[in-house]
Amino acid sequence: MISRTKSSKLLILKSKNLKIKQMTEKFLNKLQISELLPHREPMLLIDELLNIKKLFSATAIVNVRKDSFFVQGHFPDNPVMPGVLIVEAFGQAAAALTAHGLDKETYNNKLVFLMGIEKARFRNPVIPDCKLELNIQAIRTHGRVWKYKGDAFVNGKKMADAQWSATIVDKK
Repeated sequence: MISRTKSSKLLILKSKNLKIKQMTEKFLNKLQISELLPHREPMLLIDELLNIKKLFSATAIVNVRKDSFFVQGHFPDNPVMPGVLIVEAFGQAAAALTAHGLDKETYNNKLVFLMGIEKARFRNPVIPDCKLELNIQAIRTHGRVWKYKGDAFVNGKKMADAQWSATIVDKK
């Protein structure tokens, strides 16, 4: 369970099933992210994970380009990143944050699955060519179920926000 103490605002992780690894990296590139997630091109949406605070928060970068597969048909004369892919990018960022914070032995042969999406709001369209910044935070965990929240920005302007839950399951 993740809980926040009032005085220090630090998070404490308590879980019987998950081992936490010692972490030194505060930045992951796309290759490192691909080693943590099962996603591959073109569905690996996040390009970088930075400002990593182990099992608590990070900022993911999605480089939204005019030649990205999802804008070619959405919409040809007025390209926009689909909101459902912004939510997918939130989920990938959270999965990478979680996988990176856990001991490799614990995470080996596991997958992170999105369980639910709550309060997703799309405030402004994400137009290519831009850098979409996803600020994500783990709110709590109970065993293998995690809850997160995130905000998406382009040039400091809020584009979307959401809360979602995910679970860690054995690969079959």
